[in-house]
Amino acid sequence: MKNFSVVLLGFILLIFGNFKSPDTIPPLNKEVVKYVKSVIGQQVDRGECWDLAAAALSYAGAYLDRSSQKTIYIFGKKLNPDKDEIFPGDIIQFENIQLEYQKGNAIYTESMAHHTSIIYEVLEKGHYKLAHQNTAYTGKKVGISEFKLANVKKGKMIFYRPVPN
Repeated sequence: MKNFSVVLLGFILLIFGNFKSPDTIPPLNKEVVKYVKSVIGQQVDRGECWDLAAAALSYAGAYLDRSSQKTIYIFGKKLNPDKDEIFPGDIIQFENIQLEYQKGNAIYTESMAHHTSIIYEVLEKGHYKLAHQNTAYTGKKVGISEFKLANVKKGKMIFYRPVPN
């Protein structure tokens, strides 16, 4: 009977291992996501991509470095998605990204020269739902789309965790 219990526990951990309790999400991240939920389908500020992140961080009482607006924005603590756990509410800054992915029999390519997104949901490691605006899909309004790190063929991504202001 003891071996059965060990096997059952292992099976449960295997099935639910990717499940993240809302309690594990950092408090500032929760506030960022709360803000995003409140503005889906709406235009935030001028509708620029980074306006959504700036407004969400302001709502959450989190830090935004506005001194570097002419280069790369700084939205908090830098993360390494290969080593650090990524949570909803983390922010990604894209620089000169080229994506390639397949849907059905068609291969699609996209590019993002300079774009900011908020991780809305973590589906699995390297696979996210992003909240963003100023995209080809939703225009200047906030929308949600899927994103896989594996689809990135070139460019730079910087992941950030919100930190207190």
